Amino acid sequence: MIGFQPYETFQLLSETGSTKRANTLLIAACDAFMRRRKPMQGEVEQFETLATRLFQTAELKARYKAAAILGQSKDLSVTLEKLVIENIGEDLNDFLSLAENISEQTINDIIKKRDVDICAIIALRTDLTNVSLTKLFQINSKKVYRALATNTSYQARGPFINTLARSAQMDHKIAISLASREDFDAALLAPTFFDLPESDRIKVIEAFSKRKTPDAPIRKTLEQLTVANSQLTKALMKLFSQNRRPEVTKLLAQITGLDDIRCGQISHDVSGAALFIILRAFGCTVHDGLKVLIHATSHDENRSDILAHYAKLFSEVSVESMQFLMSSWRGDINLLDLNKPQYSQANSRSSLKDTRLNSTNTTTNKALKRLNNITTRHAS
Repeated sequence: MIGFQPYETFQLLSETGSTKRANTLLIAACDAFMRRRKPMQGEVEQFETLATRLFQTAELKARYKAAAILGQSKDLSVTLEKLVIENIGEDLNDFLSLAENISEQTINDIIKKRDVDICAIIALRTDLTNVSLTKLFQINSKKVYRALATNTSYQARGPFINTLARSAQMDHKIAISLASREDFDAALLAPTFFDLPESDRIKVIEAFSKRKTPDAPIRKTLEQLTVANSQLTKALMKLFSQNRRPEVTKLLAQITGLDDIRCGQISHDVSGAALFIILRAFGCTVHDGLKVLIHATSHDENRSDILAHYAKLFSEVSVESMQFLMSSWRGDINLLDLNKPQYSQANSRSSLKDTRLNSTNTTTNKALKRLNNITTRHAS
């Protein structure tokens, strides 16, 4: 029984009737099955045989309508799911996103076709298994990764974290979505720092709060400049107060070894988040650091609350962690090493960067001289 007529009756009508009768029978049968409360296994198997035959006979419009009705059922077998997907036409996206249950086999069969738009819809479902998620992560598509980044029904862990972190570096929308996830380590978003809004930039900094980090390759270089902290803060205060941000860019390039584009982003960041990282990496205290931030940040609104928050960060975020973050901007380190028990620089990129660090050391005296010149002119 399907709910209101013996299966044999439907079978007889479908075998002896015309196409128009098949249209009517198909829609009626799908409607009856959809309304049926938890059909028995035998009923499901009978309906599979009947529906398969009727879908082959009925006209296109009838197949669309019948598939849309059948897709509302909560008790579809794999065979019936396939019939719905093959016949529902332009409503396929709605079915894939709204269906309460879709079997793992059907989902995996869809993913195998590697239709990016369809896979992006699948990636938003809340019933994905680890097998399905793994298959989705193997699709190199911005659309699919964006959907996976916003889907909080699964836990971002293991290889999923690595893939999401790398995809964030290529797409700022993915980075923003990941910043809002409680199960994702915001520290891994350091390379995308300048693609994030101010609130998310602070989340990245907070992720390093009271956190032990591996030694950064740039640490030895910065230690040679710690004696110039007072000159550095005085020079930055003067340049920011006079809105000489291009000169700030040049100064930062000399003392950090970061490229001009990155230093330009830091000097023109009126939120102060990027500048905080530089100041803390150089060992600036809350007293000196806030004086620079007050001159560097926007005055278009009352920023007393955010400055108070930065004051707290100066005490909670270590110098070493900000040096580590800054090294990630240079490409000296792999942030995924934060999740490893031991840190190793055994990669060729780090070795190449070490050469650049040595060349940075040779410019240390020139940077110190420039700081002295700026502060001397300021005093006069």
